[in-house]
Amino acid sequence: MVNDNKNQQRTQSLPPVIFGTSSLGNLYQAVDYSVKLEVVKACVASSKPVAFFDSAGKYGAGLALESLAKCLADLKVDPQQVVISNKLGWYRTPLLTPEPTFEAGIWKDIEHDAVQMISYDGILKCFEQGNKLLGNYRAQMVSVHDPDEYLFASDSEEGYKERYQQILDAYMALSELKSAGLVSSIGVGAKDWKIIQAIAADVKLDWVMIANSLTIKSHPEELIAFIKELNQKNIKVINSAIFNGGFLTGGDFYNYRPVEAGSLTGKALLDWRDKFFQICEAFRILPAEACFSFSANFPGIKSIALNTTKPEKVAVNAALAQKEIPAGFWQEMQAQGLIELLK
Repeated sequence: MVNDNKNQQRTQSLPPVIFGTSSLGNLYQAVDYSVKLEVVKACVASSKPVAFFDSAGKYGAGLALESLAKCLADLKVDPQQVVISNKLGWYRTPLLTPEPTFEAGIWKDIEHDAVQMISYDGILKCFEQGNKLLGNYRAQMVSVHDPDEYLFASDSEEGYKERYQQILDAYMALSELKSAGLVSSIGVGAKDWKIIQAIAADVKLDWVMIANSLTIKSHPEELIAFIKELNQKNIKVINSAIFNGGFLTGGDFYNYRPVEAGSLTGKALLDWRDKFFQICEAFRILPAEACFSFSANFPGIKSIALNTTKPEKVAVNAALAQKEIPAGFWQEMQAQGLIELLK
């Protein structure tokens, strides 16, 4: 296939906000299709001329991809007005048990299971299945999803090395897809940014997506230095899960794990959040606005991936990129010991 120059041009400059689709896969709760349709409709309306969506075969065992495609088709959205990033590595399979065997308790009311496939052949199967689920739409941005979790599941040093080689083999397949013009860019998405750092040293990447890594609650200096290094190499960084799994805006999960108020860790997290909310209220700032501003305001961060189950919040999320936070807010956050003011 001839290289699609239009697709390459559209993905070269990322918008300030990319819309995540994990909610379309029923993350934490089952969402009615009518609500999903309104969410996607609002995303398209808030991102002219081109809407960017981030998805993955892991999200609801392919349900997010399937739902996104159905919504876009029902809304009669031109495929040329959509850019889809598909994080590859999980393959839909029949559901043979009462509950899915991956990420127990996270995905609600899904009708399929999923298995991890990270290898040369496996990643191609995931790519093909993903595009089949997307129907008339297709993924232009691709990556290997959760390589950190894949590596950490090894039971020996030898197993770790074997799995890392499988990741490199998967990227060889993705590179061939790009050379053939079937995708426009290659990236990596992971929660452990140090695994991204290792892969970036061995693989030619166009972009990386960090998750739960650079937030107003957690922002290690080493990560900031790494993002600066990526920026110097013209590798774009997408920051995601900037609310630490919803916790920073009032949710019960921190990085996808329930917060137990009775534990020392849980109490520390809740105390931090209480102080954070108090400062936000004093300055009349929404917690989401503070989180977005902090997480986006580093050289190299090109986009923030946001996700919601509420259609009315889509435009609000898109507007976060325009919100200016007064210096006094950050000074108070530092005075309370909640953040460090970083250069």
